[in-house]
Amino acid sequence: MDRVLPKRFWTNQRIALVGGGIALVGLLVYNFIWADHRSKLNVEKDKITISTVSTGTFDDFIVVTGVVQPLKTIRLDAIAGGYVTEKLVEGGNMVKQGETLLRLENQNLRLNFLQSETEANRLVNDLQNTRQRLRVERYTLQKTLSDLDFQLDKAKDTYERQAKLYKDKAIPEQDYLTAKRDYDRLIEQRKIEVESQKYQQENAMIQIKQLEETLARTQKNVALWQQTLNNLVVKAPVSGQLSSMDVEVGSNINQGQNIGQIDDLNGFKMRVGIDEHYNSRIFAGLKGTFEYNGGNHELQITRVYPEVRNGRFEVDMIFTKGAPAGIKRGQSTPIQLELGKASKATLLPVGGFFSDTGGNWVYVIDKTGNRAVKRNITLGRKNPEYFEVLTGLEPGDQVITSSYENFGDNEVLEF
Repeated sequence: MDRVLPKRFWTNQRIALVGGGIALVGLLVYNFIWADHRSKLNVEKDKITISTVSTGTFDDFIVVTGVVQPLKTIRLDAIAGGYVTEKLVEGGNMVKQGETLLRLENQNLRLNFLQSETEANRLVNDLQNTRQRLRVERYTLQKTLSDLDFQLDKAKDTYERQAKLYKDKAIPEQDYLTAKRDYDRLIEQRKIEVESQKYQQENAMIQIKQLEETLARTQKNVALWQQTLNNLVVKAPVSGQLSSMDVEVGSNINQGQNIGQIDDLNGFKMRVGIDEHYNSRIFAGLKGTFEYNGGNHELQITRVYPEVRNGRFEVDMIFTKGAPAGIKRGQSTPIQLELGKASKATLLPVGGFFSDTGGNWVYVIDKTGNRAVKRNITLGRKNPEYFEVLTGLEPGDQVITSSYENFGDNEVLEF
C-alpha cells in the first residue's frame, strides 16, 4: 500500500536558487565595497627602470659646460674710418704692443686737418700783428702823455708867475685869467688822456686774450685732427694673439667698426652657459670643479651676465689656483658647479619620469612586487644624480623612474 510523503520546502532546486542568489549578492557587495576600481595597465617589468629611495648626502650642484677663453680680450674698433691701403699682420699671429697692423687712408680727414692747420697759422699771425700794433700804439700814447706833461709844466710856471704879478698889481686881470684857464685846461686834458690810455690798454688786453683763446681752441682742433690722422695707422694696444682680422686691402672701414680682437694669453677663464631656471641661485663667488689631465681644478664665478638668450645666461669663472698646464683657448669641459652646501636628505634617483609628471607624482611598487601604484609626492632640489624628496616617499620605497610616456592616466601598473 502506497504512503503519501510530506512535501519538502528545501528542494534541490530551491537550494540552488537561494545559494546562487546569496553568491550574487556577495559578489555585488564585494564589488562595491572591496573591489579595486582603479584603472590598470599591464606592463613588462623588464622594460622599466625601478629605483630605490634612500637616505644620504645631497650634494647641491649642477653640471654645466665651460669654454676656455683668454682672461682678457681686447676688441679692435676703428677709431677713424677709411679704406685699407696696407694689411701687415694676419689673424692668428702673435703681436707686440704698438706693432702696426693696418694702414688706412681718408682724404677728407687730411683736408680737414690742413684747413684747421691753416686757420691756426692765420691766428698766430693775427696775434703777432695785434701785439705789434698795440705795442706801437702804446709808445705813441706814452709820447702824447709826455708832450702833454711838458706843456702842463710850462703852463703851470706861467700861471704861477702871472698869479704873483697879478697879486702885486703888475699885470691886468685878463692876463692872469688867461694863464689860469690854460693851466686848468691842460690839467683836465691830462686826466682825459690818462683815462683814454687806460681804456685802450684794457681793450688791448681783451683783444689779445680773445685771440689767444681762439688760437688755443684752434690748436686743440689741429691736435685732434692730427690724432685722428694718426689713428689711420691701426696699432696693437697690447701684446697677445691676434685672433681675428676680418678686413682686406681695398675694403672700406667705418668709424667704430670692429676689425678684430687680440687675446691676452697671460691668463685664461671659463665662459659658462647656465639654464635660466637657476638664474636666482647664481651669483659671484660660487665655486665649481672640473677634471683635466687627471686632476681636479677649482673655479670661481667672478661675473654674471644677466642677459638671457635662448633660455640660457652666461657667467665668467676664473681658476682660483692658476690655469692648468696645457689648457688652450676654445677647449670645452664639463664643470660641477656648487649651488649650496651638502646636507642629509631622502634621495630619489633622477629619471625620465620627471618630464611626464613634473615631480608631482610617481608609481611606487607595492609590497607584493606585482604592481605599482600612483602616489603624490613633493620634490625639492635636484642635482644630476638625485632629487631631494620632501614628502610622499620613505627610504626603501621602490619607484619607477623611467619614462611614463606610454602609461597614460592609469593609476595602477600590473606586471
